[in-house]
Amino acid sequence: MKSNITALIIAKNEEKMLQACLETLSFCQKIIILDNGSTDKTDIIAENYNCQVVSFAHESFAKLREKAHSLVETDWLFYVDADERVTPALAKEILLHIEQDDCQAMTIRRDNVCYGQRFAFGNWQNDLVTRIFKKESLLSWQGDIHESPVFKGINVELRHRLIHLTHRNTQDNLRKSADWTIKEATALAAASVKNVTFMVILRKGIMEFYRRAIKHQGYKDGMAGIVEALVQAINRMVVYIQVWELQQKPSIKARYEKEEQEIKNLWKREGKIKL
Repeated sequence: MKSNITALIIAKNEEKMLQACLETLSFCQKIIILDNGSTDKTDIIAENYNCQVVSFAHESFAKLREKAHSLVETDWLFYVDADERVTPALAKEILLHIEQDDCQAMTIRRDNVCYGQRFAFGNWQNDLVTRIFKKESLLSWQGDIHESPVFKGINVELRHRLIHLTHRNTQDNLRKSADWTIKEATALAAASVKNVTFMVILRKGIMEFYRRAIKHQGYKDGMAGIVEALVQAINRMVVYIQVWELQQKPSIKARYEKEEQEIKNLWKREGKIKL
């Protein structure tokens, strides 16, 4: 049975993960792919599954989600990421709530698979995402990076979980970090945080590792849990390294421009070389 619900996937270069995601969304009446500037075969894969593909590139995740929302014609909508998988039990539970019409939003707990292992600690076990809405009840999204929905009505937490196949290897993890760490750094710099020093960078990394590996017992997930906590600590340090970059006066870009100009001036003054 297909219900009156549209799946929304915001994707950028997801050719490796998209097909398997789409195969878990057969219960949806329609699937819309919002292509955020892909350069791979994301759009081709989507079209092969009869998805509606709309190109819309934006730096703000909130704006991307709002654009996707505006494309929906069904009564319900479901935001899914390309690296997430819906189980049959979760699909049936979603359809049951839609049939009963007993809520306006649904929150799902995610099972996070990092480095090939389902994490039960490190604060990954507390990962709740509100992704399913009646279209008329979803008002907006707030936040350019860690965006959150603004909606009205009753929100229910579903019993069955969404599977999140994230951090599949360190290379993919760091590549994703390169996209979001600069956005967070820019927001922090704009908020006029105190000047970043070496000790600030070091402290941020140590505290992030402590929080994930010790406070939230990430070490109980074994070596994978410790490695993930360490990668998250590195990501936190990278954010503050980039805040430091943005705080430099004159800017680092201006310094390079000055170096370039000085070299050009040298060639103007001393560039006549006899061979």
